[in-house]
Amino acid sequence: MRVVIAEDSVLLREGISRLLIEAGCDIVAAVGDGPSLVDAVREHRPDVSVVDVRMPPTHRDEGLRAAIEARRVVPASPVLVLSQYVENSYAAELLADGRGAVGYLLKDRVADVRDFVDALRRVAGGGTAMDPEVVAQLLARSSRMDPLGTLTPREREVLSLMAEGRSNSAIAAALVVSDGAVEKHISNVFAKLNLETSSSDHRRVLAVLAYLRGV
Repeated sequence: MRVVIAEDSVLLREGISRLLIEAGCDIVAAVGDGPSLVDAVREHRPDVSVVDVRMPPTHRDEGLRAAIEARRVVPASPVLVLSQYVENSYAAELLADGRGAVGYLLKDRVADVRDFVDALRRVAGGGTAMDPEVVAQLLARSSRMDPLGTLTPREREVLSLMAEGRSNSAIAAALVVSDGAVEKHISNVFAKLNLETSSSDHRRVLAVLAYLRGV
C-alpha cells in the first residue's frame, strides 16, 4: 500500500512510518500539519492516509478537518484517523458522505501492528475500521434509542462487527454461525434502519453511520 502519514509528533510519525515500512507499505509522504496532508493527498493519491485528529495550530480537530478536505479534493480518498480518546462525533463526521473508505482508531491500536495493518487494508479497500471501544460505547447507548433499540442482541452484535469493518465471512467466524445467517441478520438490520437498496449509497456504511449517530 502507498501511504501518507499526517502526525505532528515527530517521534510518533517516525514510529508509524517504520512499522508500516516493515509491514511492506510504501510511505509516499509524512507531514506534520493539515494543509500539508491535503497537498500530499492531491499530489500522491495514496491508497490510504493515516491522520492524527489533533494537529497544529490549536490541536483540536485540525487533522480531522484536513482529512475531510482531502476527501473533498480527491473524492473518497481512504483515510484512517487516529485519536487519543474516543470521540464518536469525529467518527460520524468521517462517515457522513456515505462513501466508506474511512477508519477511526485509538492510538493504542498502533502497537498491535497486525491489527493496525489489517485496518489500513480494509479502509484502503473501501471499507470501514472503527475502534472496538467506540463500538462498545455505542452498544451501550443504542439500547435506549430507536430504531437501533429495535435490533435484537444478535443483530446488534452483527452491526458492531460491521462497524469494525468485518466482512460477512469474518462476522460468521467471530459469531460461529453460517454466512447465510449473517446475511439474514444484515438484511434485518437494513430493514429496521430503513436502508433501501440504492445505486449511489453504500448500505453498510450508512448502517454504521446510523449506529454512530444513534438515530
